[in-house]
Amino acid sequence: MILVLIGYMASGKSTIGVKLAKKLKYDFIDLDDFIENKENLSVSDIFKSKGEIYFRKQESFYLEELLQTKTNVILSLGGGTPCFGNNMQLISNANNVRSIYLKSSIPALVKKLSKKKNKRPLIAHIKTDEALTEFIGKHLFERIPYYSKAEVQINTDNKTKKEIVKEILLELF
Repeated sequence: MILVLIGYMASGKSTIGVKLAKKLKYDFIDLDDFIENKENLSVSDIFKSKGEIYFRKQESFYLEELLQTKTNVILSLGGGTPCFGNNMQLISNANNVRSIYLKSSIPALVKKLSKKKNKRPLIAHIKTDEALTEFIGKHLFERIPYYSKAEVQINTDNKTKKEIVKEILLELF
């Protein structure tokens, strides 16, 4: 089985994905890392040198490749992946794939992201928590129609990583 984790940046996809993979004895793949290895460029360098359209096409290509060739994998997607091309349809139609939306509230995301803005090119330019709140709110408004297509939705607010992993396992098995 492939478990696909979707959600906004800082919702815990990679952290939870690694813990879930250990628990299930599955492999863990972060789609952005996979793309960087295949393209021999960082995601930000791909954006700079080849543009977002190229990146989004490659993202869909590699997502489809992984969904068709891997088993027993936890696959963490970038926050925007479900929103481009037909990526959510690919996930929904793939055999032996379950999708999980790690749902975090705007205040929880602001709290996490305000500490890590420098490491996130998309939000590095945002100066205040108020502006960050507005940015995240707008993004989530646009992305929720895609995220909500996931088979399972897990609210992550005020939960430990262990509690989130346990809740995912209870939902799936």
